[in-house]
Amino acid sequence: MNGPDIEFDAFLAAGEFHIQHCGACGKYVFYPRLVCDGCGHPELEWRRASGRGTVYAASTVNRRADKGGPYNVVLVDLEEGPRMMSCVQGIANDEVRSGMAVTARIDAAPSGGLRVVFEPAAAAP
Repeated sequence: MNGPDIEFDAFLAAGEFHIQHCGACGKYVFYPRLVCDGCGHPELEWRRASGRGTVYAASTVNRRADKGGPYNVVLVDLEEGPRMMSCVQGIANDEVRSGMAVTARIDAAPSGGLRVVFEPAAAAP
């Protein structure tokens, strides 16, 4: 049996954003886990995420230009309930705001592999 992080990465590789759901208490879970962080139930199922969310908080990390320049870090409340850390692409860092509606997409991570990033909902395809 693969660990939940490997299963999550496999969904991303297939072009799908999935999160776990607990059948015992009904809670959606993110980051991938072995047991529900709400009730401790050991059997979580994967469900395709809507990809819709709202920026809860945002910050800009100021990095030297030779290291790639500044980037934003956001906490996004997913429509299903969990909160995840990511970034918003497609707009300037200083335009990212709390309360902004965003849509997820899968993107290449700078360190290799794939990751979930967000775009402003109006700019998303």
